[in-house]
Formats: sequence, structure tokens, C-alpha cells
Amino acid sequence: MGRRRWVGAGLGAVLVGAVGVGLVVAPAGASAAPVLPPVSPEDLVSSVMTADRQPFAGEVEVDNALGLPAVPGVPQLANGTSSVRVWSGGEGRGRVALPSSDGERTLVSDGTTRWSYDSRDRTATRAPAGEGRPDNAGPDNQDPTTAATQAIATLRQSSTVAVDGTAEVAGRAAYQLVLTPLPTERTLLREVRVAVDAETRQPLQLTVLAQGSGEPALQVGFSEIAYGPQDASLFTFTPPPGTTVQDAPAREGRPDRPEADRQGQRVGDGWDTVIVGRAPQGQPGQQPDGQRPEGAPDLSALGTPVSGPWGSGRVITTAVATVIVTDDGRIAAGAVPQQVLTEALAR
Repeated sequence: MGRRRWVGAGLGAVLVGAVGVGLVVAPAGASAAPVLPPVSPEDLVSSVMTADRQPFAGEVEVDNALGLPAVPGVPQLANGTSSVRVWSGGEGRGRVALPSSDGERTLVSDGTTRWSYDSRDRTATRAPAGEGRPDNAGPDNQDPTTAATQAIATLRQSSTVAVDGTAEVAGRAAYQLVLTPLPTERTLLREVRVAVDAETRQPLQLTVLAQGSGEPALQVGFSEIAYGPQDASLFTFTPPPGTTVQDAPAREGRPDRPEADRQGQRVGDGWDTVIVGRAPQGQPGQQPDGQRPEGAPDLSALGTPVSGPWGSGRVITTAVATVIVTDDGRIAAGAVPQQVLTEALAR
């Protein structure tokens, strides 16, 4: 994919990788708040972290106000509203259907192999399940329950945690868990709100608000969910006739740190975590004499120029994330101000 598409996908992955927030959800609608037994913030967090993850099928609604670069084939990353179908079978098995106006992208994992299929050009990409690639996120990373649990695990130690009443989400009674960054945290985020199923203790919804704004920057959540065993065939994938199949290329990193560069190095922790990695080989910024691969977009169309002791590149900002793409192919991303990224790159 071109750099624009990879950077857009990377921005979408920032909230999972750097802050633990990958899918974000609106508060519950106008339904009356259900009456539930009181629970302390500590007990609610503990129950979320230890709950058995039940198989389910559901529909997720996305309301995006991030201002991300347009990513072909993934309308859920663009500003506006959209929907996603999600199935979870447990043990690393998942399926996500991402419809667009001219086709559908399908992500499938059987726990061992992960597939990404695009019906528009009939192409399928195969990769080992669990391989951390921001440009090829699997169905496990698209699951709101997984994303919200990651958010709680990442942010709990650097947050003030509270329970702020109850809500009804997708027909389920839920507690509203609120995480607010401690004053020492350098972040663009004001708070994260997680709606937790009162019975299963699985996160159903998540709301992220940016500093200085009363409206959610990105909202994603279940409009419907049904727990129970799922058909095993959902988590297998056979390329349709005529499909072009390719294996995801291995990410090449620096010889002295190949694994860290391939998976993405974390700098810092909590709300101001930064992910530093490398763009896939063959992308702009890694070509001799400033050449770009055929079909790749001009980097000058993204962000604004920036430079420092770490080098030079371009910075891209949204309401809740900042990304620096360097001319030598590195990428630093986080829900943090630009200064935090430059400090991470200079290390």
C-alpha cells in the first residue's frame, strides 16, 4: 500500500498501540439508566481484567471525528459514521466485515493464520496471527471488547478511576467506568469512558474525549450484541476463485534491533506512551534520490515539515493523536503533543 494508506492505518492503530484505545464509543443513548448494585472502581476494573471472554456476534457503529487521512477501502477511518460486523469465537478466532460503498474488506483469524480480503480488487493477504503490524490489523484488534480492555490495562496505573453511574448499551445494562489522566501525564486526551456489561463484565462501549473539547473525538460501540457459541466456519477463510493471494511481507528493521523495529518500540508508559517503528520497505522516504514507488502518493500532501536533532520529516496531527514520519522511514505515533514524539525519536 502507499504511504498515505499506511500512515492512515497507523493513526487508527495509535490508540491501541500507544494508549490502548483502538475503538472508541459514544455514551449510551437516551434510555433510562438501569438500577444496578453499587461497585467500587477498583472492583469493576478487576472484574473486567479477570472476566472470561465469551464468544459473541454484534454490530458496531463508528462515529469518527478524528480528521484522519483518507484510507482507501477503510471508510471507518474517515470522518463520519459507518458500521462494522464483528464475530468473536475465543482462542484468537475472530471475523470482521468492513463494508464500503463499492465492496467489503473482510478480516478473518482462526487463531493461527490471519487473512485480509478486499472484494473490490479480489486480493487476499495472509499473515501469521498475532503478528503486530499497524498496517495489517487483525480482527482481534477490531473487537471493541479487546480494545477497551487494553485501554483499561494500559491506563489504570496512570489515571484517576471512577464509576459514573450506569447506562443501557445494545440492550445490556452497563456500568460507566471513567479514566482520567493524572496531572503528570502529557497527553492530548481528557478522559476515557468505558461502558462495562454488568453481567459478563465485558466492555461494550468506550468514549474518548480530547483536551479542550466536550464532544467525543471518536465514537465506536455495539448497537447490538448476542453472546453465545459461533459457527466455526466464520473463522476460516478460503479465497474465492480468481483471488490474487499474497503473503504479508516481513517487516525489516535495523540490524541491531530487528525485532523492536518490526513490532514497534514503546517509549514511555500510560497516557503518554509513544510507539516508534519503521514504515514498510518500499515506501516513500526509503527510496534512493527521493524516488517514490509507482502509485505511491506524494509525501508533501501529508502534514507539515518538521526537523530536529533526530532528523527531518513531516508531522500529522489529529484531535487525539500526533504522528511524525521521518525521511529515513521511521514513524513515531502517540496520543501526545509533538514534543513528546520528538523526544522519543531523539533517544
